[in-house]
Amino acid sequence: MRDFHAPGRSCVHATTAMAATSHPLASATALEMLQAGGNAVDAAVAASAVLAVVEPQMTGIGGDCFAIVARPDGSIHGINGSGPAPKAATPARLAELGVTSIDPQGPHSVTVPGAIRAWHDLLSAHGRRGFAEVLKRAIAYAKDGYPVAPRVAHDWAQAVPKLAADPGARESYLFGGTAPKPGDIVRQPALARTLQKIASEGPSGFYEGEVARDIVDTLAARGGLMSLDDLAGMSTLPMPPVIRSYRGIDVAELPPNGQGFIALVMLGLLKRFDLASLDPLGTTRFHLELEAGRLAYSVRDLFLADPDHMQHGPDAFLSSSYLDRLAARISPTARIPEIPPALLGPSSDTIYLTVVDGDGMAVSFINSVYKSFGSGICAPKSGVMLQNRGACFRLEPGHPNCIDGGKRPLHTIIPAMAMKDGRPYLSFGVMGGGYQPCGHAHVLSNIVDFGMDPQEAIDTPRMFFDETTHVLQAERHVPQDTVDGLRKLGHQVDIVQEAIGGGQAILIDRSRSVLIGGSDPRKDGCAIGY
Repeated sequence: MRDFHAPGRSCVHATTAMAATSHPLASATALEMLQAGGNAVDAAVAASAVLAVVEPQMTGIGGDCFAIVARPDGSIHGINGSGPAPKAATPARLAELGVTSIDPQGPHSVTVPGAIRAWHDLLSAHGRRGFAEVLKRAIAYAKDGYPVAPRVAHDWAQAVPKLAADPGARESYLFGGTAPKPGDIVRQPALARTLQKIASEGPSGFYEGEVARDIVDTLAARGGLMSLDDLAGMSTLPMPPVIRSYRGIDVAELPPNGQGFIALVMLGLLKRFDLASLDPLGTTRFHLELEAGRLAYSVRDLFLADPDHMQHGPDAFLSSSYLDRLAARISPTARIPEIPPALLGPSSDTIYLTVVDGDGMAVSFINSVYKSFGSGICAPKSGVMLQNRGACFRLEPGHPNCIDGGKRPLHTIIPAMAMKDGRPYLSFGVMGGGYQPCGHAHVLSNIVDFGMDPQEAIDTPRMFFDETTHVLQAERHVPQDTVDGLRKLGHQVDIVQEAIGGGQAILIDRSRSVLIGGSDPRKDGCAIGY
């Protein structure tokens, strides 16, 4: 139970509908859409569009999107809105160009933006409103201005050198060569025009015509290989989620090319231990969680890729026999000495939001440009900041995640949905790049094993590991006794300067007909309902 003497926030309770996002303006937009007769999908897309304006370091229309929609009848639908590499970006062509690594700020890191197509397809399949209505608030904020929130300003200031290196980014996102401060009003007229074009023309206003030409020309000037055909050919993939049980709760994650099934691998390992008997902030709990993470992430980096290029599907890694073999490597009293190292960077910039409407539809929704301000390459006429998701590709020939034309990269962003008795129970997600599977397991375990409410489950201190060295990373509020205990088990532990990730969650309490929401204090956002 919350200590009302200590700083913090309460859960939000409501009876009709609720939204939880990483920015107050986005949460307000979602609530406005719900109260105007839109459903959860309309509200989610409207909120995401606002975040693409007011939280530009985390997300944008130049990025990708994934979502899970749980309808009131218990049916569950997934959509993969990640874009592929340009068709010309073959290993042979990149070798001809002398590319030996994919520069996260270079043109070859830019994959086709999938978000706008995903938004459109979600609205068409599940929504009640079209782009003209759901983009209104985003257009207004881009055109008329919005006040910069504190966490956004903090991240923006750190990205000044990156933004200054690109003419389009410098023009659109720096003001007198500096980042805005909290409360400064920012306007994005070029982005406003592009959003208005999408509102009027639909996806073709982005993937064809002058906006598409601006993107292609911008990349071509830097040696990029993206074509107008690449953009015009962007399509989403319908993806039935992979579902596994965790202590009576059915957890749904999207299959590859996302890393969602790695969260299920972690949960499959953790349910073999009696976590509920442990201190949720104690040494043993974190040790077991992070050892499970180290094993699961080694699976990810060896096998995860575009599903057309994987030797094995998720089921192979979620079988009882395979999980038993992995779990046998975990000792409660000592660190596993050697695990194949992960090769992704430990952080990325992403938004996650969730909405539940009055009919009981729940949406788990995530949108990202990958690293802070993506590639840092901004198409100047359209104001589109381009993602650098292609930096997740490998260059080793024969590796399932080796870059190739038209291939989708390994993706870190993952929405999640938990079902109980065949109906939506918990719509949740945790931001933070590679941390996300670990974050899903951590937050869900906080609720299921330790009885925390959604806000408590999000608030509690987090730990992760450096994905290359496997050195443990602890937030400052992890108890010192826990840190000392982990070191005695053989772990190297560092205290991190930046908070780990973010997150939102809405729990549907059917016994009381109440929605219970939480939003991460590591960001600027809030949950709100009515």
